[in-house]
Amino acid sequence: MKVLTANRLSDGIAVWYADGGWAEIVGHADIAHDKAAEDRLEAIGAAAAANNEVVDVNLIDVTAVDGLVEPVRLREKIRAAGPTIRTDIGKQASAAPARAA
Repeated sequence: MKVLTANRLSDGIAVWYADGGWAEIVGHADIAHDKAAEDRLEAIGAAAAANNEVVDVNLIDVTAVDGLVEPVRLREKIRAAGPTIRTDIGKQASAAPARAA
């Protein structure tokens, strides 16, 4: 399973492609379950980067843990949650987890 991630150009926040836009919570992202879906997400990411909406566009591996979408790599887990030294700020302080589709 993969999702499309990037950083929003206007403020640098990590975002994930979801339902025709960019969500700030990885659990809301559209999940690619096959190569055709991955290709579709890559094309969407390339167009968004060309339109100066986002930068650093990448497909990343995710998994479902207890029904929740979670990045596989540590770097992506940190991007999804926020600062590691202050858990009272960032996404981990306010984000409600989203169920895997």
